[in-house]
Amino acid sequence: MSFSLQRGNVPLLVSMPHTGTNIPPELRGDYTERALGVEDTDWHLQRLYDFLPALGASVITPRYSRYVIDLNRPPDDAPMYPGASNTELCPTHFFNGDALYKEGRAPGPAERLRRRETYWQPYHAALAAELARLKAQHGFVLLWDAHSIRSEIPWLFEGRLPDLNIGTANGAAAAPAITAAAAAACAGVAGVSSIVNGRFKGGYITRQYGRPAGHVHAVQLEKCQSLYMQEVAPFAYDEVLAQRIQPVLKNMVTGSLAAACQLYGR
Repeated sequence: MSFSLQRGNVPLLVSMPHTGTNIPPELRGDYTERALGVEDTDWHLQRLYDFLPALGASVITPRYSRYVIDLNRPPDDAPMYPGASNTELCPTHFFNGDALYKEGRAPGPAERLRRRETYWQPYHAALAAELARLKAQHGFVLLWDAHSIRSEIPWLFEGRLPDLNIGTANGAAAAPAITAAAAAACAGVAGVSSIVNGRFKGGYITRQYGRPAGHVHAVQLEKCQSLYMQEVAPFAYDEVLAQRIQPVLKNMVTGSLAAACQLYGR
């Protein structure tokens, strides 16, 4: 199985599309040695969000690395942020712009199609089915798309990112009350900066599935890894830092879910 899905019993599905670290054995020889360290992983998110089972949330995570296929990119590989540096459906560069593959070994059209069918489609079929199940059960559903990233990556963005980057596709993916609840839960937290629909407005998952008129609301949270871990190898989890930010994350998730429930009189 290329992904894991734990089904919950509340109208909340958390997707973590970039937590996978595996590269299939038959592909490993195509990558540079450095690429096998999968440095651009969204490290330790399941541990950071370990409060989700107690909330009754559904959680979907992939097995394979984003270096194999990026589950948060559209199947036609259209750029998410035109005019800026973008990584592809089957990425060919590290986040600093260096080549992931050995010379002449990047995947061609047939291999990209195979990966889309083998890894991308099953994940999205399961994600869509779980959203449909929860919506049928509750009448609405909140999709929380969880990410993390190094705080400074010049190839992708200038300067240092705000610590917490909330994205709702400029408001198209979630009701304003839900976005406001997520923002309010982290506003004013000492030493933690935040922004709504800044550099990261939500990727394919947020934009594709967030349909407020259809009672599906989607929020992406891109957080700086400096909040909870070492941003350089060996990318170690920092328990002291994590304990400070976990309550904020929990308040953001529960606040957004409460706002959704209030919208529907639940």
